[in-house]
Amino acid sequence: MTAASPRLRILTWHVHGSYLWYLSHLGHDLFLPTRPGGENGYGGRAGTFPWPANVVEVPAGEVADLDVDVVVFQSVRHWLEDQHELLTPVQRTLPRIYVEHDPPRESPTDTRHPVDDPDVLVVHVTAFNRLMWDNGAVPTTVVDHGVALPDGVRWTGEFERGLVVVNHLARRGRRLGADVFEAVRREVPLDLVGMGSEELGGLGEVKPPGLAAFAARYRFLFNPIRWTSLGLAVCEAMMAGLPVVGLATTEMAAAVENGVSGYVDTDVDRLVARMQGLLRDPGEARRLSDGARRRAEQRYSIGRFVDDWDAVLRRVTATRGGPGPGRAGASGPGTWPASGRRTSGSPPAGGRSPSATAPRRSSSRSPAADAR
Repeated sequence: MTAASPRLRILTWHVHGSYLWYLSHLGHDLFLPTRPGGENGYGGRAGTFPWPANVVEVPAGEVADLDVDVVVFQSVRHWLEDQHELLTPVQRTLPRIYVEHDPPRESPTDTRHPVDDPDVLVVHVTAFNRLMWDNGAVPTTVVDHGVALPDGVRWTGEFERGLVVVNHLARRGRRLGADVFEAVRREVPLDLVGMGSEELGGLGEVKPPGLAAFAARYRFLFNPIRWTSLGLAVCEAMMAGLPVVGLATTEMAAAVENGVSGYVDTDVDRLVARMQGLLRDPGEARRLSDGARRRAEQRYSIGRFVDDWDAVLRRVTATRGGPGPGRAGASGPGTWPASGRRTSGSPPAGGRSPSATAPRRSSSRSPAADAR
């Protein structure tokens, strides 16, 4: 970092472990509230990822003493409830971002987003999600996923089977495509992995750091999901070079190029025929593998993700009041452009940065906080 672009201190929560892992590639310090048991986003550095030194745990009871530059919410609970418990009135005037990980559930077109403060920027992880939410007058932008794989992970496709990666598929039912999976596997050999996958005869969970290498041996990835956000497992599979076959719903219709990086369709019978063809013709699978990797490098590189997030953070923190109407970085209700593109990148260098060595205490503690 240069003097003109200092490291930022970001308060956020451990909501989606894989997404937090990729956020940790930013050259900024992430402070994660923790509570005993680690539930509801308070797990800190938990999980199987090799968290870098810029990811710092802070007991939830000490968040009020923390000096940060921006607060990044990632769940409705943290936005509606926990911020009023953890943050001081002064901290709640800091620049704030809400990361929306999902499309709306109640109504696909008429659900109002829970964030209704025009001083908060809502960052959607796909353009489809932003399209479907009613964001009102709240400024929004899109930062597409970015992924990075361990060195040497490349598609080989020697397993004449498809792979499905969905957590708790039996429990989550039709929305995640449990019925589609059951129907397709009667005609196409498929293996299912993910938490709770044993309930449907699956192989169990493959820990995220090793998932891409595990998947690379399969002929293709099949995504049976009807309605959810674009999964990081899909992006990682494409980066490894797996052809992707799935329903042409939500962001999948834009992520996968038909006949180039895989196949998407709303007709399951046509998808079955495509998958059977990939099992018969490894040469065609290899052609799609090359296309999948090119697509992922163009759209889902970790370098592009880092640049886009850095641009969002810089513009939101350029003025203390955030990105709302009349403030720097705003471009009117409903839209707020991210900028910056590159195709490669790496996480921050190892070793704890001076700014992350210990939580910096707030210099603007409010009387209300002192009264706790």
